[in-house]
Amino acid sequence: MKPVVIIIGRPNVGKSTLFNRLVGKKLALVDDQPGVTRDRRMGDAIVAGLEFTAVDTAGWEDEDPDSLPGRMRKQTEVSLEGADAALFVFDSRAGLTPLDEEIARWLRAQDVPVVLVANKAEGKAGDAGIFESFGLGFGEPVGLSAEHGEGVADLFDALWPIIGAKAEAAELADELGEDEEAPAGPLKLAIVGRPNAGKSTLINRLLGEDRLLTGPEAGITRDSIAIDWQWTDPRSGEARDIRLIDTAGMRKKAQVVEKLERLSVADARRAVDFAEVVVLLLDATRGLEHQDLKIASHVLEEGRALMIAINKWDVAEDASRLFNGIKAALDEGLSQVRGLPVFAVSAKTGKGLDTMIGAAFEIREAWSKRVPTAALNRWFDDALEANPPPAPGGKRIKLRYITQAGTRPPRFVVFGTRLDALPGSYERYLINGIRKELGFDAVPVRVTLKSPKNPYAKK
Repeated sequence: MKPVVIIIGRPNVGKSTLFNRLVGKKLALVDDQPGVTRDRRMGDAIVAGLEFTAVDTAGWEDEDPDSLPGRMRKQTEVSLEGADAALFVFDSRAGLTPLDEEIARWLRAQDVPVVLVANKAEGKAGDAGIFESFGLGFGEPVGLSAEHGEGVADLFDALWPIIGAKAEAAELADELGEDEEAPAGPLKLAIVGRPNAGKSTLINRLLGEDRLLTGPEAGITRDSIAIDWQWTDPRSGEARDIRLIDTAGMRKKAQVVEKLERLSVADARRAVDFAEVVVLLLDATRGLEHQDLKIASHVLEEGRALMIAINKWDVAEDASRLFNGIKAALDEGLSQVRGLPVFAVSAKTGKGLDTMIGAAFEIREAWSKRVPTAALNRWFDDALEANPPPAPGGKRIKLRYITQAGTRPPRFVVFGTRLDALPGSYERYLINGIRKELGFDAVPVRVTLKSPKNPYAKK
């Protein structure tokens, strides 16, 4: 395991900017307003060849423990458990504040080595704050500019004595394991939906801990948070790896007016692109709404396997009617993929969650499936015999053969002549047949029609 380094500090001192700089990607949302980050976010970081896991945390605020900022602070406190080092970041231009001093007192009581980081130290504007910080008792601060990349390499000298040995051991273990057979990758499972549908609560229930910040306030989650987890199949007892991805709630586009929420929704959409299977979480107390269908359509357009989970089932009224009504509305509103798997779950009680996770592995298998060419064309011949293509204007459309061009999602190419005249209804007939007869179930399927070039056509 790589060493773990936690980034801690009060709001708006540049923790997420430093995190992005260390991991080399803009993984964490960054904005001028304080309090953007709310949940822990992890990433693979490297400083002058020193590799470790960086953890971005919410800004530390002195608020009531039951308030949203107070719960955010609790998440930050928990993140320090098991860490190998902490980067205590302060704004060198603003100088030390009473909140910085409170964080320092708390850190001094913890059993984790601390590296003091003076951010925004470009030029000489931060010199006074750097000199002042010696009084915190953490030794000489590392002056840097996370935004411009100045001084980040100096972190190596500060971190190497603390985590260098563990980083080298992790690197050696990776090298020794290179010849071993690589296990199947973890299931990349994203949870999406409208705000306050219970996405973070559901993930916390799966993990068995309060890993993600939750509460009655809508829109708590901002960053898309990926968490590696191992699920034990209750049927077989097999342990299976999953990367759970929590996302920000997606409201109607017209209602998203703030820049920060636009960034959060864009981050959630990128999480869908990264996922293999996506669970659209509905609120049983609100049923299926138009925005849910828009989210589902986006997932299918991106070619991801989609499942529907109706949360808060423990408080649902007229449950049977609600379930059947949602299934019928999905079939009508998402005609491109009928028969999506629908599950009744409760993040509060845990009802239906193991069944949902087991089905996610099965639908990933279908999403990744490749059909042998011979079996595919046998099905194709039978489909043409059962329902021959039309002959518009008396001119025959000839479909010659089909091949599978790719997987994840499954993609097929149909070759023939006069395919530009093939009605959309017949194309849907082929797609539905592929899904139903070849075991692709509710997976989105792509079919491309291709005609040979006419060598005598005018150029």
